[in-house]
Amino acid sequence: MNHDSSIAQIIAILREEATRLGPGARLPSSRELMRRHNVSPVTVSRAIGQLAAEGRVVTKPGSGAFVAQHQVTAGQDTADLSWQTVALGDRVVDEGPVAALLASAPEGMVPLTGGYPHPGLRPDKQLGAAAARAVRRPDAWAKPPLTGLPELRRWFATQAGGDVTAADALIVSGGQAALTHAFRALAAPGTPVLVETPTYPGALAAAKAAGLRPTAVPMDRAGVRPELLAEAFAVTGARVFFCQPTLHNPTGATLPVERREQVLQVARAAGAFVVEDDYARYLTEHAPPSLMSMDQHGTVVHVGSLTKILSPSMRVAAVIARGPAAHRLRASQLVESFFVARPLQETALEFVRSPAWPRHLAAVHTEIRARRDALAAALAARMPEAELHLLPIGGMHLWLRLPAEVDENALVEAARRNGVLVSPGRMYYPSEPPGPRIRVTHIAATHLPELHEGVRRLAQALAGTRQLDRA
Repeated sequence: MNHDSSIAQIIAILREEATRLGPGARLPSSRELMRRHNVSPVTVSRAIGQLAAEGRVVTKPGSGAFVAQHQVTAGQDTADLSWQTVALGDRVVDEGPVAALLASAPEGMVPLTGGYPHPGLRPDKQLGAAAARAVRRPDAWAKPPLTGLPELRRWFATQAGGDVTAADALIVSGGQAALTHAFRALAAPGTPVLVETPTYPGALAAAKAAGLRPTAVPMDRAGVRPELLAEAFAVTGARVFFCQPTLHNPTGATLPVERREQVLQVARAAGAFVVEDDYARYLTEHAPPSLMSMDQHGTVVHVGSLTKILSPSMRVAAVIARGPAAHRLRASQLVESFFVARPLQETALEFVRSPAWPRHLAAVHTEIRARRDALAAALAARMPEAELHLLPIGGMHLWLRLPAEVDENALVEAARRNGVLVSPGRMYYPSEPPGPRIRVTHIAATHLPELHEGVRRLAQALAGTRQLDRA
């Protein structure tokens, strides 16, 4: 079923339901709508969002969606907003892939997707204690330095390594904001930006929103191929390369030190920047030196974040750069959002300087190893026809190549109907994918038994899809 037509159908059904039920009535739950109409949670969420925008329903977190008190009735004039299509032009921000990754799994679904640890793995109690200490400081609610608290900038600089100093670091509101600032600051609209293929969908969306043209550079199991990166710079004239050299999302590849040096040499020869998204540095015990620590020429713009390791709401990251590029990044931050809220910065600083930080890292590393190995073993036992790209040194995901005859979209939808969520490979590619792929996540499940149940459901879906393909 076409995704857009599915949304339109659910919207039409819910309009009729709202009229029938009357003002104040509760609409069926998202889970019930998914069951009745055989659609995905994203489809239901977007349909309800559209009706809320129309004023037909009101959503109450934790309670559901309710018919608005003042309904638009048939024949009643409504505002004609079609003029906006002309005014806005043809540049569209596609939030679909990012929204899908951020969506919460409905009750009863096994989440083998998503980008954040299960709530049971978060240090919520310790973060709460750090926040309590932070807000008791006399200046906790004062305006912070525009580039961030000096102590927090120094901490991020130390984490990046090499001769990076606090003066090189800028505190921003999370890794996604850092990418947005970097793309806008480093490249002009309409120009190409080189990306690994496959790559993180949020980076693709941010680059397109900045008016850039993501251009694919192939990888192997050791990461981006330097000789093809050099060719891509020469052919496209690009001046920015975005990469995730440690625990690449989605493949899990980690660039060896020798190849990191080659990438920097290639970028320097092209007179280009390397945007290093170091999102996963704390998701492994074996992270190599950052590209930033190896850079002596201002080539690298480094992004480090606390969000993945601590909490989705710990929107604190650092962008590290030198020279005119650093000035542009600071200007972008200033005109867009002034600064990151001081209480959040103070909380982050309190936590990473406390004994809770190393204890949390050790606990997460142990859990990652157990979950990664359990997921890989379950996939090998139940889905041997799905080829594991590699066993990563940490991180949250495994990347699977499916048999060539498998319809990737059909499998993802069949898996959803069978009670398990996985990420389709297509959304990780800036151009045509080489074949069917899926990304499976181990960190969002409640525990190991749920991981095993998710793989069992996924294997059933794959078997059913292959039978339909052969029929």
